[in-house]
Amino acid sequence: MDSYVRIAYGWRVAVSAGTYQLGPAQGRVSIRTGRVGIAARAGHDLLLEVTRWQARVEVPEAGGVAAATVTAELDLASLAVREGTGGARPLSPKDRADIEKQMRKILADRGDAASASFSSARVIPASVGGAIEGTITLRGKTQPARLQVQEPEPGHYRGTATVSQTGLGITPYTGFLGALKVRDEVTVELDLRVA
Repeated sequence: MDSYVRIAYGWRVAVSAGTYQLGPAQGRVSIRTGRVGIAARAGHDLLLEVTRWQARVEVPEAGGVAAATVTAELDLASLAVREGTGGARPLSPKDRADIEKQMRKILADRGDAASASFSSARVIPASVGGAIEGTITLRGKTQPARLQVQEPEPGHYRGTATVSQTGLGITPYTGFLGALKVRDEVTVELDLRVA
């Protein structure tokens, strides 16, 4: 029999034991960057969208949602620039294309675009914090991550996690001879609508 419970993301949905697949049809995964350095005013804080991703939630018969596991794969070759704020001038279509090309170069792994993965270690029910703790892996580097989740309205869920680029073997972008830098820490955002 199905029961209404809050699963890892704080969703209130009918959940029974089984496997659930999520992807772009259910929402969006984004990455926000910031800038530092004496030339920071020349750059932009970016909102990047991962347009190809998938997640899997497995709820076992024994233990229910608290024993659930969550895995996700993010195709970083699908990163698209959605917004650039700040900067000396607005982002042009050419700027967006140049940024996307530079991102692919930074994230390239042996000539192929990198894929990041997440694997949960612990699910914390919404009644005590609404979070999923686990690890993010990219190019053989792994770091812990904690996705905090909110439910701003019924069926709408938002989650955020802070990730260190250098912790995953990524050298943050620098320009103007190092006077403009992308912050090491980026924010991963999850925005889902579940019927």
